[in-house]
Amino acid sequence: MDATAGQFASEGVGSIFLYTHEAHPGENYPRLTSMEQKFRHARDLREVLGVMRPILVDALDGACHRAYGSMPNMSWIFAQSGVPVYKADWTDTRSIQNALEYFLDVSERRRSGERLTPFRVERLDFRIQDQTAFYKGLERNGAKAVREFRAAFG
Repeated sequence: MDATAGQFASEGVGSIFLYTHEAHPGENYPRLTSMEQKFRHARDLREVLGVMRPILVDALDGACHRAYGSMPNMSWIFAQSGVPVYKADWTDTRSIQNALEYFLDVSERRRSGERLTPFRVERLDFRIQDQTAFYKGLERNGAKAVREFRAAFG
């Protein structure tokens, strides 16, 4: 997502990473019990995964995460007015790039005088499922995270 954020920054598109909680806690990154711990995990996220976008840290109780849907890897796009114009249950770069290109085109069309009115769309997108990368991420959290995920989902 950092590459996508960089690609669209010159168009006035901002991007943040909201750190909510560990989806699969383990020995290395256990369930969060304090804001100090949560900030440490967010700093590690920057260092280990190389996240370059600003990282905002949700409240310990996950208030922001709950307010926006509680899915483990959601993405949102908001217009400058604060109105949500895109919501995805999963972060997929291609889907987000497509949406950003569309909304930037809408902005350009409006600037050129076209009268546009919004309507809602629902579509099914597809993402690459990389089991190897997923388990590598689980392993970063610790063997407990891997065991618990395998026990729950096989």
